[in-house]
Amino acid sequence: MAVQGLARRPLPGGLPPQRLWLEEYARHFTTVENNNAFYRLPTPETFAGWHDRTPEGFVMAVKASRYLTHIKRLHDPEEPVHRLMRHAAGLGVRLGPVLLQLPPTLRADPAALESALSFFPARTRVAVEPRHDSWWTQEVRAVLERHGAALCWADHGSRPVTPLWRTADWGGTCASTPAGRGPGRATGGRRSTAGPGGSPTAGPRAPTSTPTSTTTRAAPPSTTPSSSPAPRHVWAGR
Repeated sequence: MAVQGLARRPLPGGLPPQRLWLEEYARHFTTVENNNAFYRLPTPETFAGWHDRTPEGFVMAVKASRYLTHIKRLHDPEEPVHRLMRHAAGLGVRLGPVLLQLPPTLRADPAALESALSFFPARTRVAVEPRHDSWWTQEVRAVLERHGAALCWADHGSRPVTPLWRTADWGGTCASTPAGRGPGRATGGRRSTAGPGGSPTAGPRAPTSTPTSTTTRAAPPSTTPSSSPAPRHVWAGR
């Protein structure tokens, strides 16, 4: 479906020079999830450079900064959301969904979630990945629906461990990590979001006329080789 990232480990068959990895990746896949922004937000010029280095129809999903989700824990969201979107604007039409992956210790806070979502520009596709069971309430579902934000589904052993809410008109899937790791962890379970059809979509590179595309998290440049693969998303929608 897609590689785990651009900096995790060498791939079979070799690669071109590292400065051309993005171009090589874009030859085979239509989208990538930028995990780098979670650790350190790239400059607007860097985002603009990624736009210029990728072909028409390529989409880059962006994982929101941990400063917003893990440090601020969704509180005081205006400045970090505006900063994220100001930088990511360099992607232009290449900008895909923004992922809010919440820490597993964060209990439900519908008011904080509502506030955070309200600062994203209109028509921004935001996916929310809660990882604490207290989030599964109708109040939280209503917040997601009001803002057109997609809920990330999760399963373990092919059985759902989250509600299968359809809260947006777009969605995607996240492939699982090694067996034996429990759901609700950064490296465990399988997560997805779904649109009105209810069924996540997965597959290889799709024609540019379709809205379905394969997404993999790109590891930050400083990431060292690891035996724990990163999750991989497939986003789809209108």
